[in-house]
Amino acid sequence: MQEAGILQEGDRVELIQGEIVFMSPINSQHAGTVLKISAFLHRILQDLALINVQNPLQLNAYSEPEPDITVLKPASHFYAERHPQPEDVFFLVEVAGSSLPYDREVKRPLYAAAGIPEIWIVNLDKRRIERYRHPENGEYQTAEILPPGESFSLSPLDLQVNVNDLIL
Repeated sequence: MQEAGILQEGDRVELIQGEIVFMSPINSQHAGTVLKISAFLHRILQDLALINVQNPLQLNAYSEPEPDITVLKPASHFYAERHPQPEDVFFLVEVAGSSLPYDREVKRPLYAAAGIPEIWIVNLDKRRIERYRHPENGEYQTAEILPPGESFSLSPLDLQVNVNDLIL
């Protein structure tokens, strides 16, 4: 598409249900939050998982979003042979400011339909985490709103996380 002049180098796009969707530019609050979360996850997970930042996740032949952070099962090839797929994912994180409605209404059901076991939507405006787990029939069966200061268990890795460790 770049050769045909449809896309320019550096365009931020995702493939969602067969359509190319342009993504919002990343502002400094968004970038800083992604950096803080990825640094925290690297520190607590060490060799238990791979932290993939803003890279493709192949859900199916028609959808290849780029979550802000995807926490992956370790692989000796570091996913250089193929993009990660749903069965490779422990959980993923979408950091949302202006993209909050899109992340909730488009991406969350897409992740649930693909069987991603858990997603977090970090609501920058309200400084809280929306945690969705247990996908079934295209919907997450468990939803939690985690305010600043609240702790939760990071399963299946059995680690404790506090929302303050993740949000600026």
